[in-house]
Amino acid sequence: MDGYIWYALHDQAARLIPKDCRNGGSFLSIITEADISSALTGDPEALEVHLELIEKAASIAGHSVKIHCHCLTVDANGKVQPTRLAEFMRNAVADYAIPRSKLAEAKARDAKYNTTEAVAALVERAKRSFTDLAKTGEGGEMLLFLLAERFLKLPQILCKMDLKTDTRMHYHGADGVYAGVNQEGTLKLYWGESKIYKDAATAIRDCLASLAPFLLEPDAEDSERERDLILLSDKADLSNAAVTGALRKYFERSSPLSKQVQYCGVALVGFDASFYPAATAKAMATDLAKACVDEMKSWKAQIGNRLSLEKLDQMEIEFFCIPLPSAEGFRAAFLKAMGIQGQ
Repeated sequence: MDGYIWYALHDQAARLIPKDCRNGGSFLSIITEADISSALTGDPEALEVHLELIEKAASIAGHSVKIHCHCLTVDANGKVQPTRLAEFMRNAVADYAIPRSKLAEAKARDAKYNTTEAVAALVERAKRSFTDLAKTGEGGEMLLFLLAERFLKLPQILCKMDLKTDTRMHYHGADGVYAGVNQEGTLKLYWGESKIYKDAATAIRDCLASLAPFLLEPDAEDSERERDLILLSDKADLSNAAVTGALRKYFERSSPLSKQVQYCGVALVGFDASFYPAATAKAMATDLAKACVDEMKSWKAQIGNRLSLEKLDQMEIEFFCIPLPSAEGFRAAFLKAMGIQGQ
């Protein structure tokens, strides 16, 4: 057809778009759900080995939140294994902390030379990007990444650990940035926040208070999200160069696609739960699940109250509740698995 070219992205069906698209014309290629899905990492079933889904997409009347609750799984010996969860998280460290395109380049180099050294170097680099602070929240941030990608099917599009210049500091801005696409072709940008605290109410309060500015503030140069939006226009990454180029157009102020971005939230809170048995006692998966369902009533009420106070009632938020035997124990297990001595 005159005036058009066939344009293929990531081995998907070709798209018919005007020729001027190649040179910044007024008609721009959009990101599809298939483009998003192609960037996902990891085996979802591996996540289920460590986290048991108790409730999925629970709603609260008058709010647009979806609440998902997972507790630790129980093995055949009647034990819960937070250390195994931490080790599983460590094994995905490069997926979380290294930009997708850099990992792809390393894998290609290793395939060419029949080695693993390029990927191994990136794994070590990823580990070194984590802080050794005992009160670090980076374990919660990484758990949020795993649940966003493997449970919600929302890929991380901005690798913030790679931007750190000081391992003793946390990166400013949201804890993560993830993406999805709805049926109308709108890019749904999910700002991530996580809190791992001893107390559930405090974790819920602080998590939603941190998330609120990213969802509610008007777009302006002094908004909380502005720094991340600037980074997204330059560093958003879905590995495939053509798809990444199309994605970055959504974050350029001069692009019409910037009007097709919807702000959403993905939140995670981890906290102490008294229904886990003592380390010397045996746990029953059915008993844990029932206790967790009972406690969910209280957590949902607290989430609903905080959503109202933060004026987040109508914002789309995917909210994870992760009750733990000990928030401090989880943090210590993560640092140990990473080979980090907490300071």
